[in-house]
Amino acid sequence: MMETSTDVHEYDYAKELKEFIDSKAGVKGLVDAGVVKIPRIFIHPQEKQQKSSSETTCTTDFQVPVIDFKGLENGQRMEIVNNIREAAQTWGCFLVINHGIPLSLQEHLLDSVRQFHEQPQEVKAQWYSLDGERKIRYYSNGYFSASMAAQWRDVLAFFHAEELEEEQIPEVCREAITEYLKYILQLKETISELLSEALGVTQDFLARIECIKSSTLSCHYYPACPEPDLTFGVRNHTDPNFLTLLAQDEIGGLQVRHQNKWVDVPSVPGALIANMGDLMQLITNNKFKSVEHRVLAGRVGPRASVASFFFPGSANSVKSYGPIKELLSEENLPIYREITGLEYITYYRSKGLDGSSALPHFKLAS
Repeated sequence: MMETSTDVHEYDYAKELKEFIDSKAGVKGLVDAGVVKIPRIFIHPQEKQQKSSSETTCTTDFQVPVIDFKGLENGQRMEIVNNIREAAQTWGCFLVINHGIPLSLQEHLLDSVRQFHEQPQEVKAQWYSLDGERKIRYYSNGYFSASMAAQWRDVLAFFHAEELEEEQIPEVCREAITEYLKYILQLKETISELLSEALGVTQDFLARIECIKSSTLSCHYYPACPEPDLTFGVRNHTDPNFLTLLAQDEIGGLQVRHQNKWVDVPSVPGALIANMGDLMQLITNNKFKSVEHRVLAGRVGPRASVASFFFPGSANSVKSYGPIKELLSEENLPIYREITGLEYITYYRSKGLDGSSALPHFKLAS
C-alpha cells in the first residue's frame, strides 16, 4: 500500500513507484480510489512546492502575446512575422488565434481525450506501456528518478503520429485524433514559414532542414488533486524539441516564466499556444528562447490538453543540427556545438525533469 502525505517516517520511493507503475491505473486510478491524501511519491520538496516562496507567485503584470493569423489573408503578413519575432525572442511562446482549426474540432478532441482517460482501468491497461519502441502508449508521468517527485497527470502519446494508420488509434478518440492531425500538420507548415521569415532566412528554411518534420501527439489528463499545493501537474521545464503547439481546455493551470516571474497562460477559446523548444534556441543561437513552463495541480478538474511536439523525422534522428550559419558573424559566434536530435533527447531524458535546462551541456567552450 502506497504511503500518503500523512506519513512522516522514511519510505521506499523505488518500491512505491514500482507499485504505482505496475498498477497501470495512473493518477486517475488514485482519484477513483478516493484518495484524500496524495501518495508520497508525488510530493515535491518544500522549496519547489507551489506556494512556498515569492519566486513561485504568479504575476498579473505581463500578458502572453496573442497573434491573430487572420491577417495572413489581409495583407498583414509582415506585421505578423514581426510580432512572432518579438514574441519568440522575449517570451519563447505566443497564443495563436484564427489559425484555421475549427473550435468544434478542438472541443471534440479534448472531449475524446477525457473519454479515453475515463474508461475503465482494464480497458486502458492494454495501452499502458513504458516501452520506447511502441508508437502508441498510455502511461503516467515520464522520466522517473529517485531524486525527483512524480507528476499529477496521465498521458496518452502517439509517436511519429503522422505515420500512424487510423485503425491503430484507440477507437474512443480515433476520429478526433485523425481529423486534428490533418489540421495541426498544416498549421505547423504555416508557422514554419513564419518562423523562418522571422529569422531572416528563406521562407522554406526550417522545412528544408526537416527539423519539425515529425510529430509526437501527447494527450494529457490532469485529474483534480486533493492536495494541489504539494505537487504539480508537471513541474517547471523546457521542451526538448523545436516547436510545440498546444490545445487546452478552459480549466487553466499552465504558466510560463517571463522575466523570472510566472505568468498564467489564459484559456482563450480556440487559441493554440506555440512554444519554442530547446533545439529551436540552439539552432537560432539564442535568438529565439525556449520557454520554461509548468502546469499547476488543481482542486478543479480534470484538465485536458493536447501537445503536438515537433522533431526531426525518424529518418533524420542522426542528422546534426547546430547554430544556423546564416545567423552567425564575428559579432555572433556559435554558442552551441552541433548535435543530433537523438543525442539531445537522450541527455534530456537521462537528466530528468529537474527544473534545469539541458542546453548548457551542449555549449561550446568559451
